[in-house]
Amino acid sequence: MPALAEFTAVVIDCTDPTMLAEFYRKATGWEITYSDQDFASLGNGGPVQIAFVRIEGYQATGWPDARKHAHLDLTVTDLESAAKELLALGAAKPEFQPGEGQWVVLTDPEGHPFCLTTGD
Repeated sequence: MPALAEFTAVVIDCTDPTMLAEFYRKATGWEITYSDQDFASLGNGGPVQIAFVRIEGYQATGWPDARKHAHLDLTVTDLESAAKELLALGAAKPEFQPGEGQWVVLTDPEGHPFCLTTGD
């Protein structure tokens, strides 16, 4: 079946696109490809980017939260070391940690949850 569309970006609502792009740049090593007051994006030269868009009055969902929301999964080589570095960059580690040590849930500086996993 021919594709109807090409997947190009994951766009995350937030209050400060520039700040979140910088956080995820440090987390992923990707480069910021565009940034202004209302929108920022980063990528690694591949076809898909992560983008952030300013939404006035935006409030991130809590963790855990029964409402449906999406999150990013980031693969790392060492869960403990990566979590420690991301916490130093401004992430937070919620008390609730499912997965029995297979992954670590963190939240970015605006409260969006993301997971670290070794991919095993």
